[in-house]
Amino acid sequence: MDIQTRPTTQRDHSATRRERDDNKKSAADFSHIKGWGADLDPNNRPAYPMERTPPRLEGLHWHDVEEQPLNMKVYHSVERPGVTPVFGTSTPPSGISGKIRDVAYGYSENDVRHWMLLLLADRINVVEGIGQDLTRGRIPNVFAEMGIKAEWQHNRAGLIGKAAVASAVIGAGYFLLKRRNARAYRY
Repeated sequence: MDIQTRPTTQRDHSATRRERDDNKKSAADFSHIKGWGADLDPNNRPAYPMERTPPRLEGLHWHDVEEQPLNMKVYHSVERPGVTPVFGTSTPPSGISGKIRDVAYGYSENDVRHWMLLLLADRINVVEGIGQDLTRGRIPNVFAEMGIKAEWQHNRAGLIGKAAVASAVIGAGYFLLKRRNARAYRY
């Protein structure tokens, strides 16, 4: 596919004059960058002899892709009319995090609420996983799962910094709670 770019006739009024002048640089100005402009000339493109427009599609043994069976809830974007032919089913939605994901996928992907709700659902899913481990009689080794041993071996300064910040936050929280409780008993 050969795509040619043409300069537009519309002006970008948000750019300064200097920025517009920088945009008008010729290809020679960028010749010091290795590989610059390699795709401008079709003869210089690495895949050019193999490329065809339209691409070769003869000899296909299917007309439509066979869809994966849908036997659980699979989320998809509201911009997409249906589920893709192939999808992951390793962790179906469940619990409170699944309900939050239901709400999140009601919003468009360009809405920040979609992504913030998905982040919240992931955090809640971690807590739900720890709860499931405890109900099964297995005590999770949180420090091993966080990779603290590897962090101590390979990034000791970073681990000490994180521990210092966490200690300061916990200490400040403890101080504020203690102070609030002391005020409650005065009155």
